[in-house]
Amino acid sequence: MQNGRLVGQIVVARLAGASVTKTATSLGVYRAAVSKVMTAYTNHRNTSSPKSSSGRKSKLSERDRRTSKRIVFKNHRTTAPKVAAELSIHLEHLVSIQTVLREHHKSNIGGRDAIAKPLITENNAKGRERWSDDYIICLVIGNR
Repeated sequence: MQNGRLVGQIVVARLAGASVTKTATSLGVYRAAVSKVMTAYTNHRNTSSPKSSSGRKSKLSERDRRTSKRIVFKNHRTTAPKVAAELSIHLEHLVSIQTVLREHHKSNIGGRDAIAKPLITENNAKGRERWSDDYIICLVIGNR
């Protein structure tokens, strides 16, 4: 039941005194849906899920996260303990290694990403070109 208007109509009808069955038939929904909406409304005074702000509260602010990213991007081979130590210098509070790892995981920063390299080195490209030239010559001579 994603329709906000329908949810509002259910709440208004029930608060006006209509029964669950009458509300369900007049709005064309199941009685269970009416009960579920009203349970959410009476328990939480709203009809949306109360889990929107659940979970671990973040220990770092958005500015702290940007500082952490800057430290990592300055040297991508930096370890989490070094980042935590440097971050604690920049901030007024200590930051644990686990916090750094957790925040980097959320930000999709990997600890051991390989350096971006060209797929083929310059010497290898020249060698492959020579080989293809020789191969084409052999094919042309061989087909005569």
